[in-house]
Amino acid sequence: MVESPHILVVDDDRRIRELLQSYLMENGFRVSVAGSAVAAREMRRGMIFDLMVLDIMMPGENGIALTQSLRSNNDSIPVLMLSALAEAPDRIEGLSAGSDDYLSKPFEPRELLLRIHSLLRRTPPAVEPPEEVRFGEFLFNAQRGELRKNDELIKLTTRERELLRLLTARSGNPVARNDLAQPGSDDSARSVDVQINRLRQKIESNPSNPVHLLTVRGAGYVLHTD
Repeated sequence: MVESPHILVVDDDRRIRELLQSYLMENGFRVSVAGSAVAAREMRRGMIFDLMVLDIMMPGENGIALTQSLRSNNDSIPVLMLSALAEAPDRIEGLSAGSDDYLSKPFEPRELLLRIHSLLRRTPPAVEPPEEVRFGEFLFNAQRGELRKNDELIKLTTRERELLRLLTARSGNPVARNDLAQPGSDDSARSVDVQINRLRQKIESNPSNPVHLLTVRGAGYVLHTD
């Protein structure tokens, strides 16, 4: 059986999160919820979502900033923005940030459902990343967190294992430093660079001239797999 689409609802208001989750599940969707942009990023590290329903006005990183970050990182997940701001300039700002649709609060639940179905029809279903990926002489099993060079098991730290999972899940596409930082940490860009350099010591014949794990100026890092 084909699984129903998986939706991530991001809203700092717990009551709204629960109402949306209940309504969408009643209409056949799988639904996960997050109360902040930080929580949403953490959930997306471990799960694949077909669409995001995103509130704009949240403390910390708001919905506009989160959407801009996703699009700058070549993340094409469909985003349906929800906002109490209903004026034309507000809608334009939301759409300009990279959202696919914009719905003003309060809204009719049926209209939300119709807009979700419309977005999903225009978007290919999300694909789970492969369990194993190969690059050069290396084979990485994301589920087990095992890296092998030919038949030799390469010892990884917990952080190196997590970095490889993130990079292989987006194989061939740049991953921003912010998305490689540990959720809820104060990892700086410099800290991520140091961690990447340590990982290169294990997967590159010449870490100063890498062929697998490359730096993309202004975008982050990309892992090229076979």
